[in-house]
Amino acid sequence: MATLLMLGLGTACEAKSGTEDAAPAAGGEPIVVGSTLSLSGAFAATGAIHKIVGEQYVDRLNAAGGLLGRPVRWVVRDDESDQAKVSTLYEQLISQEQVDLIIGPYATPNILSAMAVAQRHGYLLPQHTSVLAPLMTYDCQFPGWSIGPKPNEFVPNQLFDAVASLPSPPRRVAIVTNQNGSTDFVSYGAQDDRTGAVSIAKQRGLDVVAEIRYPPATTDWAPIAAQIRDAAPDLVVNNGLGVDPVNLLQAMAQLNYEPPLMFSLFPAPGPPLGLGATADGLLSVTMFEPNRSTVDKLGPDAAKIVEEYKNRAGAAKLPYTVFETQAAASWTAWEILTAAVKGSNGLDQKALCEQLHRSGADTTFNGHLTFDPNVNNFWPTTQAIKQIQNKDWVTVWPADRAAAALRGPNS
Repeated sequence: MATLLMLGLGTACEAKSGTEDAAPAAGGEPIVVGSTLSLSGAFAATGAIHKIVGEQYVDRLNAAGGLLGRPVRWVVRDDESDQAKVSTLYEQLISQEQVDLIIGPYATPNILSAMAVAQRHGYLLPQHTSVLAPLMTYDCQFPGWSIGPKPNEFVPNQLFDAVASLPSPPRRVAIVTNQNGSTDFVSYGAQDDRTGAVSIAKQRGLDVVAEIRYPPATTDWAPIAAQIRDAAPDLVVNNGLGVDPVNLLQAMAQLNYEPPLMFSLFPAPGPPLGLGATADGLLSVTMFEPNRSTVDKLGPDAAKIVEEYKNRAGAAKLPYTVFETQAAASWTAWEILTAAVKGSNGLDQKALCEQLHRSGADTTFNGHLTFDPNVNNFWPTTQAIKQIQNKDWVTVWPADRAAAALRGPNS
């Protein structure tokens, strides 16, 4: 199991391979990878997933000989879900501790802060989850999750295509948006092109009966729930993240109101399942769900990764122990970092970046990725739509990738 070592300057952990009496898989001075994660604060529910994945990946990497024949040590600091702390901590990791490599934090605002530091120092930055392609302009940032260069168009169109396939498609839509960078972008687009969920819904002839924007630190959800109830939508589109859909569903339930159909963009996967019937039918995006047919196609190594993650997540008492989108994005980011080091056969930051632009990266859950700086390194998306059915998430759209049929209201 990973060894946790508490360090100064906030919470930190170091992941190492094996147990105390096991022979090291590699020798020499360790290669140190530095990062932050939201181990506390608003994003902690999802940050916990990335922490477990990182520990698991480093353990496997070291068991296979590490990198360049040296063991890998991961130092991760708690950024407390605070964008300002991210900048300070990455600056310290690079300037004071002189880590060899870095990898991104969780959540787009935090990734943008880390990217600014990485760019200033010329460091490679594989990052797990920012899909805000127009703002990810640093040529040496590489995404582990891609909804293509225009997620503000792809996400709404994929969702509206999916619900249009229902026997009674929704006509009245409420769009409820966290003013975080990526979620607001999916709803409203960029300043120079206001294309997003709101404009696309109207273009498709849907009646947008409510537009509600809320700050990321929202704690009082009752007024938002009341506005939704009074608007009487057929579909609630919550472009939110973390536990936003949980807070919103609970607030609506307290008003004895249940939306006919609801979508949430980037939720932590476990907490909605804890709501039981209240969250039944909730829709979201997915890059990977470990449906049997999908895992079988990927091969035995993917199956081992999925099973080991489940065991680790269970030991950590995560509410949802399934290796899914967040975990797959995190694993992919680590594989991008590994491909850069192995391909360039060194730790020179410029060479690492050039290697990925030249040769891309082979990944377990997304295949071979190529990176074009002209589209900010965002690769063709593999996104699908998932839904909570029978107390679990299942892929429901597009039809050729679905593990179950999309369910509409009262189905």
